[in-house]
Amino acid sequence: MLLGSHLRRLRESQGITREKAGYSIRSSESKISRMELGRVSFKTRDVEDLLTLYGVTDETERTSLLSLAKEANVAGWWHSYSDVLPSWFPTYVGLEAAAHLIRSYEVQFVHGLLQTEAYAHAVVARGMRGASEAEIDKRVALRMERQKYLVAERAPQFHCVLDEAALRRPYGDREVMRGQLQHLIEISERPNVTIQVMPFSFGGHSGESGAFTVLSFPESDLTDVVYLEQLTSALYLDKGEDIAQYERAIKRLQDDSPSPAESRDLLRGLLQLS
Repeated sequence: MLLGSHLRRLRESQGITREKAGYSIRSSESKISRMELGRVSFKTRDVEDLLTLYGVTDETERTSLLSLAKEANVAGWWHSYSDVLPSWFPTYVGLEAAAHLIRSYEVQFVHGLLQTEAYAHAVVARGMRGASEAEIDKRVALRMERQKYLVAERAPQFHCVLDEAALRRPYGDREVMRGQLQHLIEISERPNVTIQVMPFSFGGHSGESGAFTVLSFPESDLTDVVYLEQLTSALYLDKGEDIAQYERAIKRLQDDSPSPAESRDLLRGLLQLS
């Protein structure tokens, strides 16, 4: 996905059609489309030829992009969970693993990286009605595995704004919700995790379109990606104007929400009421 998006931007900046790009690698327009969407593996020769066509001559940039091509062809650990995941989600897990900054707004439930195992089980069971217990457990196991990012040696910075609705909507019983609130209080103390709560009392706010996540990457030449999950699919936005709008929205949410310390007090208050 990262390499494909970068190749598309390079192609468009040169005004080159997919048909011409496909011809340059002895293939078709549809092959270029699949490459740019990250839906096929990348042959080193193809990437080299496309970079030449797109005018990329700097050896450092070429080496970086060819390294991305090799990484893209290696299946991530999460592919072993593909049998219980919707087809669009492994791409997100890969992007999440590569990000050095994750900014998110959630309204329906607590973000997956912040869920306790009991809360995650309640969320997954609600969303996968009719699934076997084994399938539910496997989906929960993936969620717990993803959370290891937050405590890894090179953990990303994670800044999450949780709508108060996500904290008041019960998943599981009273003890599950109490455990989830306590976990949020504790994990918000980590230096790389920032949690803010957007309270009901604020009224309307910039998260009016629903939940979204903005992923940023350490490579300076890779643009941010906005992830929007839908009922039967997901959108990955990487065009400048789209990214700018969502970055303004998350910035306003962060500015309008109580500070992390004040949000921690809100969480403690909700815990006392639960």
